[in-house]
Amino acid sequence: MRLLVGLGNPGVEYAFNRHNIGFLAVDAIAEHYRFAPWRARFQGVIAEGTIGGIKVLALKPGTYMNLSGESVGAAMRFFKIQPADVIVVSDEIELAPGKVKVKQGGGSAGHNGIKSIDAHIGPDYWRVRLGVGRPDGKSQVKGHVLENFAKSDMDWLGPLMNALAEAAPLMVAGDENKFMSKVALLTKPPTEKKSPEKKKPEGKAPSEPTEPK
Repeated sequence: MRLLVGLGNPGVEYAFNRHNIGFLAVDAIAEHYRFAPWRARFQGVIAEGTIGGIKVLALKPGTYMNLSGESVGAAMRFFKIQPADVIVVSDEIELAPGKVKVKQGGGSAGHNGIKSIDAHIGPDYWRVRLGVGRPDGKSQVKGHVLENFAKSDMDWLGPLMNALAEAAPLMVAGDENKFMSKVALLTKPPTEKKSPEKKKPEGKAPSEPTEPK
């Protein structure tokens, strides 16, 4: 079994914040693979399903971001899931909007949700970081992640959610490199096709007109 965790804050006022992109991603994946309905458990909500023949438990902690580890730890202990089978999806300000990076282990980079999970289960789980961009000033970071996505963000956010869902079997199977490659391919903007140049008709050049005799 894999534990797929989306990070975010509970409540309608936070639902479309940049900080909640983890919730949005897990929602998209659960819907794509027709998981069972969400139900309250482990200080959050869970939904069960299958991706690529592997049983997956999706979890959205309801503890607010900085206490996410409490919910994740409770679910892990109940199902006896190891950290290597945990996949956490979160926002990342150090990545350009729509970019995706995956790694196992590492530091929290100041992310309160990741910091809380590290404290409860250790660092050896998988992190799927979804880029939301960085504001100009350091003092603007908190406001940036707690703001709703802008209308212009829809150009990349919708395709990213679809790509994450389509590529999810690769991540669940543990092939993070193919997962990242497929997401990048699916979210690549289409290239404009150049219209072919019209070929000049072949043949002899017309002769100069002659003056009538």
